[in-house]
Amino acid sequence: MATLFVDKIDPQSGTTLSLGSSGDTLQATTGTTNNLGISMADQFRLTADLSAQATPISSNLERVDDATFSKIGTGMSLSSGVYTFPTTGLYLVTMTGYFQVTNDNYIQLKANVSSDSGSNYDEVMQTAGGGDNFNSGSATNSVFVNVTNASNFRFKVDAKSVTGGSFGGNTDTNQTCFTFIRLGDSQ
Repeated sequence: MATLFVDKIDPQSGTTLSLGSSGDTLQATTGTTNNLGISMADQFRLTADLSAQATPISSNLERVDDATFSKIGTGMSLSSGVYTFPTTGLYLVTMTGYFQVTNDNYIQLKANVSSDSGSNYDEVMQTAGGGDNFNSGSATNSVFVNVTNASNFRFKVDAKSVTGGSFGGNTDTNQTCFTFIRLGDSQ
């Protein structure tokens, strides 16, 4: 095994630097810092209370726009309540529902993923609130989504059983919100 010592490898402009081949393992020695980081992170929120069922939630949504917010990369695309992933990869998707419920009612959010451009959806997670003497609170759930074809994968959230309550929304702060983080390459 030979060792190559260099301070910098700079590929020719407009080219891609490739290390290894399919099936190879690239290993950094102990103490090495990986500065590749997360290549995409984005967050959306409900901007007004939602007190009716929605399949999917398609109105009063915005990309978080607080002065301290910034997304990484191009971010997610949103059209009519359906989110599209910008590139392939393994994504951590987190859904938080802020619930305001009266009496003994029960409401829930259901997240769904499609791998065929929205023809069929698979329910992947839920958050729910309600029950005896329940007034308000929040619930969070998360899921990994292995996006193997960015042209075909879709994500949407449905609001279910909303009679007798609402999902909290606010344009100035996160209440009901959705977070998307690309952790690495698709698996």
